[in-house]
Amino acid sequence: MTEAHLDPADPPPQPPYEPALEECCGNGCEPCIFDTYAQALQNYRAELKAWQSRHPGIDVPSR
Repeated sequence: MTEAHLDPADPPPQPPYEPALEECCGNGCEPCIFDTYAQALQNYRAELKAWQSRHPGIDVPSR
């Protein structure tokens, strides 16, 4: 299927923004932006898996 067949009421999840190395302040923040990103990426992958089960045959690149 192509993007034209996507249901606008149920769009695929969007991957989280990946921070660049230089965006970390290096002060040991809790949570660090990379911890926050790792959790967001884990959530995205779970949401993507659920979305793909609702829309078999539509490929969305995963990260």
